[in-house]
Amino acid sequence: MDLIYLDHNATTALDPEAFEAMRPWFTERFGNASSAYALGHLSDGAVVAAREQVASLVGCTPAEIVFTSGGTESLNHAVRGAWEAFPAKRHLVATAVEHPAVRALVAWWRAMGGEATDVGVDGEGRLDLAALEGAVRPDTALVAVMAANNESGVIFPVAEAGRIARAKGALFLVDATQAMGKVPVDAAAWGADLLSLSGHKFHGPKGTGLLMIRRGVRLKPFMLGGSQERGRRGGTENVPGLVGLGKAAELALARLPETERMRALRDRFEAELAARIPDLRVHGAGTERLPNTSLVGFAGVEGEAVQLKLAEQGVCVSTGSACSTGMREPSHVLRAMQVPDAYAQGTVRFSLGRGTSDAQIDRVLELLPGIVAALRASGLSIVK
Repeated sequence: MDLIYLDHNATTALDPEAFEAMRPWFTERFGNASSAYALGHLSDGAVVAAREQVASLVGCTPAEIVFTSGGTESLNHAVRGAWEAFPAKRHLVATAVEHPAVRALVAWWRAMGGEATDVGVDGEGRLDLAALEGAVRPDTALVAVMAANNESGVIFPVAEAGRIARAKGALFLVDATQAMGKVPVDAAAWGADLLSLSGHKFHGPKGTGLLMIRRGVRLKPFMLGGSQERGRRGGTENVPGLVGLGKAAELALARLPETERMRALRDRFEAELAARIPDLRVHGAGTERLPNTSLVGFAGVEGEAVQLKLAEQGVCVSTGSACSTGMREPSHVLRAMQVPDAYAQGTVRFSLGRGTSDAQIDRVLELLPGIVAALRASGLSIVK
């Protein structure tokens, strides 16, 4: 049975070119980048090159890049750093559909005694900019907005949100994790003070990521230790991982035009699904989305049941964010979009990737109508 992987928003395979770039840094080029001899200088040079590669993808200067272990660490550095940097500002603004890592930090902010305002979205998942502007106050330390939603794929008006934050004197944090490699990312054009991403979302190695900290923004280091990352994150550099991250960034930038093929494939998938299966809803279809993402609600079934039936046939999909796997309640994203329960409970996310083929989509289109019809007929998966 051939594997059909349609969960690229959860993680992506390491690109073979990135893997080959990493290989020598595990073995003969093993030096510590902080060491003063030639082997160390070689590693330090590799880190410098990786910093330049990711800066080109992000749209910032290399000096503004702080390498981290991934998106979650980057977000913690940003939010906790803003808390410490602005003791007179104890208000945070975030959207109601942010990634669970941000939502956890919103809860932390409140637990520390601060105030936080959640800004909602409409039924298509679009950010309410008027509500965002009304939420930002003189004592707002940070405004956190994702570039694109990890479940629905809906793209947010980041530049407009950034203008609102700047006009009111708040720092602006963009979680670009899901957008990276799928749509252009430009921290400078967006007015981002802080921007996070994770390497494994665009065919880089797991355990790598970054936080862009705009020049002039001062945050305390999240990890104390040595002088690495200009004193902003202590700890021996993960040279092989950073080499792989840099190569993946270089490839992602070069391959951005290829995402149009994914968009066409995604659109055909949704059109044929709608023609073959009654009572389905594509969440966010009425607005701009990531080109690879399709969040589909099937009325009268449980999304988890559809996921398991597809898995039996070698098809990998998700019922929402991979970070929420195991939760039977509709995700916070679907709740914020006020999706009716019948569709929310039956929601499955299909996220395509570079290697997704027409034949693979055809195979899923063959399987899904029968799976949904059987589950509906059984009555075992009907949402009460």
